[in-house]
Amino acid sequence: MTEAPWHHRHRVALDVVIAVVFVLLDTGTTLAGGSWWPQRPGPLAWVLLGVQALACSSLVLRRRAPLTVVVVLGLFTLVVTLLIAPAHALTPASAGNVWAPFATVVAAYGPPFHSRDRRVAYVALGLLTFVVARPWEPSATIITLAVLRTAVGPLLALYLDARRRLVLALTERAERAERERHLLAEQARDEERARLAGEMHDVVTHRVSLMVLQAGALRMTATDEATRQAAEDLRAAGCQALDELRDLVGILRRAPEEDTTPTADGLATLVAESTAVGVPVDLVESGDRSLASPVVGRTAYRIVREALTNVRKHAPGARVTVRLRYSEAHLRIDVHNTPPTGRPSAALVGSGSGLGIVTLRQRIELVHGTLRAGPAPDGGFRLEAVLPAYVPTAESAVGA
Repeated sequence: MTEAPWHHRHRVALDVVIAVVFVLLDTGTTLAGGSWWPQRPGPLAWVLLGVQALACSSLVLRRRAPLTVVVVLGLFTLVVTLLIAPAHALTPASAGNVWAPFATVVAAYGPPFHSRDRRVAYVALGLLTFVVARPWEPSATIITLAVLRTAVGPLLALYLDARRRLVLALTERAERAERERHLLAEQARDEERARLAGEMHDVVTHRVSLMVLQAGALRMTATDEATRQAAEDLRAAGCQALDELRDLVGILRRAPEEDTTPTADGLATLVAESTAVGVPVDLVESGDRSLASPVVGRTAYRIVREALTNVRKHAPGARVTVRLRYSEAHLRIDVHNTPPTGRPSAALVGSGSGLGIVTLRQRIELVHGTLRAGPAPDGGFRLEAVLPAYVPTAESAVGA
């Protein structure tokens, strides 16, 4: 993981350095006659110089309290301006200078970038500009310098904020494109596996068909009963293998766009079928079903179907509650059944492969979801799944 830049890891230290730099800069500029410093400084001038240093040091708070820094520097500038005129307590060596310290440039940068309410920030900056520009003593030079001094910071802040938002948007778009690329790669691998399975089916079918034909011929021409029986067993086993291979490869060859599995809209029918065979099911849905993309809807259908199948096999007499909660980010599925009231049928239990949950977990992980399944505290069984609401497909990528 890339380490953050120094100025991001040590923000407080950076603000302290900036405050010290501007305290020294404004103090030096003032003493050099570049601001309000009089030709013959008295006690008041030295006190104001110390107050100016304290006001500039408020830049330490420019991130945490940006409006406070603007108010402090604005009040100092206003006090100096009033002491010069109309109070005439100070007489600057050069009347054509801007009385505000250079720290106002950094202070003006803070409110648009760090303040929560930009309207208040703009009002504060407008008042600061009014005080610095001294429009009651109109001077084109002073007004221009004042506007530049209080406008450069906000304009830079707005630019950096817009740049940050653009970078975040581009980063989010790149992450989404990466997720789509990953899913499209998964789809390409599935299609390649299906193609290889089809080729394997053609090769194996050819060879097994020859074996079946040879076994049938041997059964017809054999002279003893044992050989004829062995040939018949071989022929029957070959025919069964061909049937099973055809069924398996038929599933693998099905292209993704030909997936006929119902989406979440088919859950009501699934629940009705289960209730009709003696497994009462309550379906509870909350949220907008349209938030779930078709791939997610089909996965949800498979989850509920597998859960209800397991209840029929292993928990006769149990009552099932299926809850689905749709949101903009996720689809949450909770299938819970009460403890069984009867003993499961050995024939039904033995008819499964024992890989239903494992296969279901793999399918859920393919769409970056999670699955938890296990006994419930009341003695029943609970299956919980969390799926992303949106999963891109090849069609959505092309359409985009």
